[in-house]
Amino acid sequence: MAYERKTTSSLENIGALAGRGLLVFIFLASAGKKVLQFEQTQGYMASHGMPATGILLAGAIVFLVVGGLSVLLGFKARIGAVLLIAFIVPASLIFHNFWAYEGNDQQNQIIHFMKNIAILGALISIAAGDVRGWRLDRKIMRSQEG
Repeated sequence: MAYERKTTSSLENIGALAGRGLLVFIFLASAGKKVLQFEQTQGYMASHGMPATGILLAGAIVFLVVGGLSVLLGFKARIGAVLLIAFIVPASLIFHNFWAYEGNDQQNQIIHFMKNIAILGALISIAAGDVRGWRLDRKIMRSQEG
């Protein structure tokens, strides 16, 4: 069977890029905030019992920026999605542990936890190979073919 190249419309390309952009906006914004408020973030991490906050925070920032840009640009997006998964799972369990709260605080943490679960679903989809629309990987491959 001959290889068939599936073409996508401009609307599909724009939609996929916009969707990835909206998905990673939270990660890139979070990285920026962590950089600008490094010491305060370290204190918050320490208040949750985390050791070596400087190293872990620097690592988190790298994962957020590299993973976020990778998914956004569609360059090694599957790897980028895995980096963001590696960030969001422990962050959700450590910082949005709703089971340790009561009342309104618990409800607030449940909302954050569930938001992260929804984001996790999108990241798993990308990590599983569902990277659609405009991608830098595809542009690079086409330029190497021609």
